[in-house]
Amino acid sequence: VNAILNHVPNLPESDLLRPGIVHRLDKDASGVMVVAKNSRAQLDLIGQFKTRSVAKAYQVLVKGQLTPDNGVIEAPIGRDPRNRKRMAVVAEGKGREARTHYHVIRHLTGYTLIEVRPETGRTHQIRVHLSTIGYPVAGDRVYGSRTDPLPRLFLHACRLGFKLPSTGEYVEFTSNLPPELERVLEDIG
Repeated sequence: VNAILNHVPNLPESDLLRPGIVHRLDKDASGVMVVAKNSRAQLDLIGQFKTRSVAKAYQVLVKGQLTPDNGVIEAPIGRDPRNRKRMAVVAEGKGREARTHYHVIRHLTGYTLIEVRPETGRTHQIRVHLSTIGYPVAGDRVYGSRTDPLPRLFLHACRLGFKLPSTGEYVEFTSNLPPELERVLEDIG
């Protein structure tokens, strides 16, 4: 927020801790985000996220050889009944619907690089869904292995598309993997 405020000091203050922030990325995730420069734009963009008209895609490295190459994970997510700081797949009626689409980009030694498109936007959705089917996100010490050797979570928001609040024109923004995640791929290649 401080870096954003340095560039745009008069962001909307609907949330004093996160002025202009429309959506969030998990801690240690990287990639593209959208920040509104005024209150009208912020409300419009929040509405687009709520109606699921925003196109989101992530590059994710998971442990194991994920099959099949394409799939949809559909399972409700709510607070983990055993650990309230975590989220979990829960019984119908106990959480909120969640749907995650994935496509394998390539298999690597002991890992699979995938593109993930969450249809819904639940807290930790990608991490919870992938862990639940047995393929935790590499570097995830919460939903994966506490002894994972990766330096950080391999979860990168690579594409974000939405309609500009000012004109209604559809735009898409992309972000390449940061160098530290590229190095991970080279090392396990």
